[in-house]
Amino acid sequence: MTATLSAPHRAPRPGTRISMRGRRALRIAFGVLLLGWILTPLLPLALWSVAGRWQAPAVLPDTYSLEAFTVLGVPGTLRAALASLLLGCTVALVATPLGLLGALAARALPGRRGRVVDLILLAPLAVPPFALVMGANTTLLRLHVPAFAGVVLILVVTALPYTTFMFRSALAAYEQRFEDVAGTLGADRRQVLRHVRVPLLSTATARAFFLAFLVGWGDYIATLLAGGGQLRTLPMLLGAAASSTGNEQLTAVLSLAVIVPPVVILVAFVLPGSVTAIIRKATP
Repeated sequence: MTATLSAPHRAPRPGTRISMRGRRALRIAFGVLLLGWILTPLLPLALWSVAGRWQAPAVLPDTYSLEAFTVLGVPGTLRAALASLLLGCTVALVATPLGLLGALAARALPGRRGRVVDLILLAPLAVPPFALVMGANTTLLRLHVPAFAGVVLILVVTALPYTTFMFRSALAAYEQRFEDVAGTLGADRRQVLRHVRVPLLSTATARAFFLAFLVGWGDYIATLLAGGGQLRTLPMLLGAAASSTGNEQLTAVLSLAVIVPPVVILVAFVLPGSVTAIIRKATP
């Protein structure tokens, strides 16, 4: 006759429950504060976009109008939006793989050599954007580089530190043993790259692509100087509207047109994963 002994169930201590609840409440409070910090500057823009007449010292607009939103359907605005989209996607498609290659090179080199590569890749962050554009623009003009290609080259240099940092953070937690196990099972280098490395780095790739896209989508200085007026993007239209007086409503509408699409893309990326995580925690 055998008896099965099981360890007695220990209930969590009251102090542990309070500590866990306190940490959860702190996370929620921090998230609410962060969300408020991000959304608060958008409130005046939203009000100005629908303000027909708004004079001080009124807290809210005197009259409301949606007339300025008609500019979003004008062919010139649509062409500018497509130009911004093309510029952002091109910069992201070039800067994302370059950031991965740079991160892999810095990871493969030992000691000081790897740190030197990191320093070179992160150096554009220490250079003022205006100085970087002015210095590169002279060389681009002498080489007769087309306006779009010149702007892309400058913005790729600007976006490279962000993509490199994303991949360096991902590679710091990357498990090389998965590739080793796949190799011992008979997988060649292409299969390892396709079925192991790419899935494991997919999250970092999406983040790097998004950051590089933002650099191209919202750029103004490089497009203005290196583009030579040949590229008309949404930030260019926004700058023209903001430089004149009496266009507060139009400026607010164009500002929202620049801000809202990246926010929508970010929510589309983050929301499914957040909902899935919440469902997993809720299910026993």
